[in-house]
Order: sequence, then C-alpha cells, then structure tokens
Amino acid sequence: MIRFNCDYSEGAHPRILEAMLATNMEQTPGYGEDIHCMNAANMIKKLCGREDIAVHFLVGGTQANLTVISAMLRPYQGVISCQTGHINVHETGAIEATGHKVLAVNSGDGKLTGEMIRSVCRAHFEDDTHEHMVMPGAVYRSNSTESGTVYTADELMYVRRACDEYNLYLFLDGARLGYAMAAEPSVTFGLLAGICDVFYIGGTKQGALFGEAVVIVNPAVNRDFRYFIKQKGGMLAKGRLLGIQFEELLRDGLYMELAKGAVDKALRIKKAAVEKGYGLAADSPSNQQFIIVPDEKLKMLNEKYAFSYMGRVNAENSQIRICTSWATSDADVDALIADL
Repeated sequence: MIRFNCDYSEGAHPRILEAMLATNMEQTPGYGEDIHCMNAANMIKKLCGREDIAVHFLVGGTQANLTVISAMLRPYQGVISCQTGHINVHETGAIEATGHKVLAVNSGDGKLTGEMIRSVCRAHFEDDTHEHMVMPGAVYRSNSTESGTVYTADELMYVRRACDEYNLYLFLDGARLGYAMAAEPSVTFGLLAGICDVFYIGGTKQGALFGEAVVIVNPAVNRDFRYFIKQKGGMLAKGRLLGIQFEELLRDGLYMELAKGAVDKALRIKKAAVEKGYGLAADSPSNQQFIIVPDEKLKMLNEKYAFSYMGRVNAENSQIRICTSWATSDADVDALIADL
C-alpha cells in the first residue's frame, strides 16, 4: 500500500535520528531547559530577525492549539475560525474542553478574510444583549489551510488590521507552515513575527518524529505560559528530544528543502491529473491536492493507494485528497500518475 493519506506516515528524517543517537547518553535538564532547546530557539529567533520573542517546544499540534488559545482568552471569550479549521473539525472539541467556544465562519476556500472577522465582531458588539454572548477574543488561522489553500503576505496583513480594529489576538497554526511557505514565498518567518501574536512552526508533519515550535511575539501571551504548557499536557519531560529535532530541521535550510520537495511532487500530481482530464475540487498550490475521481477509477486506486476520501461530488464522482510529505518518493509519485 502506497500512502498519500497524510504527511506524517513516515518516522523522521535520517539526520534527526542520527542526531538523537549521537546525543542519546547526554545528561541534560528536563522540560525544555536544555542546551538543544536553547540552540533551536536561537535559530528561530535568527530566522525571524528578532530577539524579543519567546520560543516554546510542545509535543504536538492539538496541544499547541489548545494551550495557546486558552492562554490568550478570558473565560468568557471565544476564538474565530473558519468552519473547516482544524480546531473546529479535527480536535475532538479540545478548545471547548478548555472552556472556550470556537466561533466558526463559513469560507469557501478555507481562508479567513478581514471582512469575515469584522462581520463576527459587528454581530457581537452591535447587539444590545452582547454581554450574554461569547465575546470574540482571538482569531485562529492555519497556513496552509485544511483546503490546501495558502495565505499571501497581503492577505495576512489585512487580517491583522481587522484584529487590531477589535483588539483581537492573532494566532497562526503552522502545522504545515513549511509547505505553505514553499508555495507562497511572500510569507516569511520575519513577516509572521511582525504580524502574528503567536504562530508555530510545525515539526510533526515536516520531518520530525513529533513536536511543534510555538513562537510568541506578544509578551502578554507569554506571561506564565509554561504553566499553561504543563497544565494542558504539552510539556515533554525529555524536552531535549524536541530541541534536537528542530536544531536539525533548521540547520542548513533542511526544513524548507523538505517542504519544497513535497510541494513540487504534489504539483506534479496535480498537473498530471488535469492533463488526464480529472477535475479539481480546489486549486491548491500546497502539498495537499483535491482531485475529483470517477467511482470506477476510485475502486481501482483503493486497491493500491491510501488517501483521504472527502465525499461524493455527484452520482458518478467523488473527491479525494492526495497528500505528499517530506518523504514522498519520486517512484511513488510516478506510480500514482501512471495509474491515474
């Protein structure tokens, strides 16, 4: 079975495994206070061009999302998200379990716009009974989105302006950040550090065994943040395992090299599918491709490939998601293209 169903089917890049083996018998402090986490944090600060930011390493994406959002919000506040946003669909109510509501907005392409944010805030604050409702307190976006779309620098800045108008925190889920940046070069680490209150650099889906690097720009969010990490289950006792992984991913441009390779392979599949007459459910420039496949062909593909079934399009066709990763081989891409 050849897997295109997600971007974390494989273990970790060989350089990470080699580094873990080489440092295996080191004795270090725990909970992310070791030299490897410090080195990785300094590398991220350099990429962002800022020394006044805080970097924390958490065990996974769901833990990062619920920890950051719960640290941002007052007890009566909620977070604005696209209806398709990961926190609204695929985290088993993790945000609600922290006592906060996800304020979901419909979006055709999975991206939030400044006007969508303003609309939610106007509906709240212009209502005479708004004190009886959940107040918008933050905005959540993922890049790339669950629909495979990516933000441009201008789109991110428009969202920031809307947040400023209503005094909202801006948080970017970066589980697939490298893939998004490979697809849209106008978005850089420096830009994100200038626009977001918090964002994170994904490791789990981009070559690490596990782990995400949370970058806090706004010092108000960083206050007592380690207490939140511990309480929410995001703190790893052997924290150096996270630091070592990000040291390797960020050394010599490996992170973006892996991301670009995955995007290039996804675009090869997209191009071939279009040339062969398949429809696209979304015009994605990232490592996620959404292809409309006749049911007859779908049955044959299911025998050889794993992919995500997204639903029926009409009586004869269904939508599937093909997801490449940092480890996807050219041979597997060639095989899928031939079978399409």
